[in-house]
Amino acid sequence: MVADLKSWLRSGRRRPGRDFQAELYVGPQIVIIALLLIAQILVFLSDLENRAAVHWQIVYFAICFYALAGLAWWTGRGAGTWRPRAASWVIVCGITGLVFLGNYWLAAPGFLMLVSLPVLLAATMIGLPAATVIAVGATLLLLLLPPSFTSGAPAPLMLTVLVVIWGTWGLTRALYTHLYAVTDWSWQYARQAAALMAEAKTRKITLAQALDDLAHANQQLTRLNVWAEAMRRTAEDARTAKAEFVSNVSHELRTPLNMITGFTEMILGSPQTYGDQIPPTLLADLAVIQRNAQHLAELIDDVLDLSQVDTDQMALTKEQVRFQDIVDEAATAVQPLFDSKRLYLHLALPDDLPPVFCDRTRIREVILNLLSNAGRFTERGGVRLRVWLEGINLFVSVADTGMGIAPDAQQRLFQPFQQADGTIRRRFGGAGLGLSISKRFVELHEGEIWVESQEEIGTTITFRFPIRPPAQVLDGYMRGIVPAWEYAQRTSPSINLKVAVPPRFVLLEAGDALRRLLTRYWDGAELVPVQTMTQACAELANHPAQALLINDVSMSEALKRLKAPPALPENTPAIICSIPGADDLSDCPGAAIRLVKPIGQEALLAALDRLGVHEGSVLIVDDEPDALQLFGRILSSQGGRYRVLLARDGAEALTILRERRPAVMLLDLVMPNVDGFQLLEICAGDPALREIPIVIISARDPLGRPIVSSALAVTQRGGLSVPQLLAGIEALSRGLSVVSRDGAPGVAETPPG
Repeated sequence: MVADLKSWLRSGRRRPGRDFQAELYVGPQIVIIALLLIAQILVFLSDLENRAAVHWQIVYFAICFYALAGLAWWTGRGAGTWRPRAASWVIVCGITGLVFLGNYWLAAPGFLMLVSLPVLLAATMIGLPAATVIAVGATLLLLLLPPSFTSGAPAPLMLTVLVVIWGTWGLTRALYTHLYAVTDWSWQYARQAAALMAEAKTRKITLAQALDDLAHANQQLTRLNVWAEAMRRTAEDARTAKAEFVSNVSHELRTPLNMITGFTEMILGSPQTYGDQIPPTLLADLAVIQRNAQHLAELIDDVLDLSQVDTDQMALTKEQVRFQDIVDEAATAVQPLFDSKRLYLHLALPDDLPPVFCDRTRIREVILNLLSNAGRFTERGGVRLRVWLEGINLFVSVADTGMGIAPDAQQRLFQPFQQADGTIRRRFGGAGLGLSISKRFVELHEGEIWVESQEEIGTTITFRFPIRPPAQVLDGYMRGIVPAWEYAQRTSPSINLKVAVPPRFVLLEAGDALRRLLTRYWDGAELVPVQTMTQACAELANHPAQALLINDVSMSEALKRLKAPPALPENTPAIICSIPGADDLSDCPGAAIRLVKPIGQEALLAALDRLGVHEGSVLIVDDEPDALQLFGRILSSQGGRYRVLLARDGAEALTILRERRPAVMLLDLVMPNVDGFQLLEICAGDPALREIPIVIISARDPLGRPIVSSALAVTQRGGLSVPQLLAGIEALSRGLSVVSRDGAPGVAETPPG
């Protein structure tokens, strides 16, 4: 269409059809108001003038403006009806006269430069012919008036004024010429569309035959829908099995990881427990082990994320970070590998690197993967990591002096479970997932990653991503014209740049489970946590938000609090859910505190302090000997304040409880024979054991379950209107229905906009 418009402009057509006339129009009312404002400004300026002669000249000039505004208004209202054309002629001619009169009174030849203003007003208020008349009239006045009336303006100035007058007229004519061409082009296409509409009506009979064919196709589609429903159920069962599998695997990973972090924290925090002084080099190595174990714990959380959402829906937790710290952490983690192989590791970072907007954990994982791969596959020489900035993009390259990668192997390097050749896994280990995960993390940052390698020389892997979030930029002017668009006059100035405003939510919950969940999955949402309903209402009254999010164990209690004062602001929806926190005890009646593995010394002692148990006997119930050793070592290192009792299952623990009556019990839930749940039930029913506080030590995180919240409620002060109710039903059904999510027949999605 844009090409058609350009060819139309190059053709000789300069006027639209007779059916309509396009014009740029400014009403006389606006100009009358402007004249009154100018007059008022002149009166104000006259009061500032001390010279009496000049003062009265300015006053007379202001009176002329008042008179012109009044005359234009009276002319337009002459016969009781508004006549804008007559008023416009009075204004244009009057302003022309005022320009010459101002030049005469003020003896300022430069005042004549304003003669171009009536030409422009004539074009916008009356039309292009009127602008021509005013331009000719102003030219004749300049040439015929005596020199005394033009204050003896020199010839160059007069020539300049004439050039300005006719230059303004020429620009106006050029603008109108293009306007006429565009409107004529639009009119011709509208007529062509009408002809096509008539042709479409003649094809209606042909479409009737097509309907019969569609009826037959619908029968086939029905059969396919039955087949698709069976496939959907199979996929849903597989998805559930995958979620349960990942949840169980994460539980098995947390248990040995708890041993690693617990013992390293124990050695680093209380080295005197192990007798002789521990060498500083060993303590430094243990610090590296602890830091990497903590990183593995964060990756386990990411595995749980991936089990609950598809990869394309995974959000990042972005923040402004110091990129040098990320590089230093990754380099420190891999330094023992380089030292053991006697390889060098050089870091080249600019000193003036600005803060970077990224997900710290995932970018650190990318750099750690690249450095680990480079160190494992390099036998001589070393690795050089370089960071530089180009525009808004940050570039990171990792170059090694290893064996290099063949060109055909480079094509599959970033695919899952792929390595350069079959001998790599046997020689160096690894599953071939690191680079594919790194590629996904970089792409989630709107970046890209690539490899450059030469065999027997080395490999360089580079990735880049923007250091700050992109602004939403509107399309440029006249980006394209579509004849089907409906014409609408612009009512506000054009804006070239708009920054996207993130949605804002007020979050009411006792813990931080919902906040952690939203931060993990929602990229860019502003969350304002509060503790009470009063704080929530005050925050919403001062700073409006998109919705109030409430996380409460009891859905009914949350609804009761919403009905009680203070009331929510009008038109602010409240969305209620029930998400268990890391310390949720809804499935463990009788327990006092819940700790999720890995559990360190600080967390365990803090839990005992909360229960007021500062000394006495502590019963540890766990089927893992390593866990018994770890928790026993932590308690034994506290100067003899605690006496440790050990049990490997619920039956053995029950015997100790009845014979020794410990001050507190640390209980694992998953055990053979009598598990933790059965032991909790027995203790709750025995008055003699009911008063013993119980601390749950489990590797199962409530947020890692496939089902996070059992219910969801939406309410709003004053109720929901019919459009709001329908929109809410459609949005919830589209988001919750597995039929529409899997692409099977279901609720149709509404196109954006």
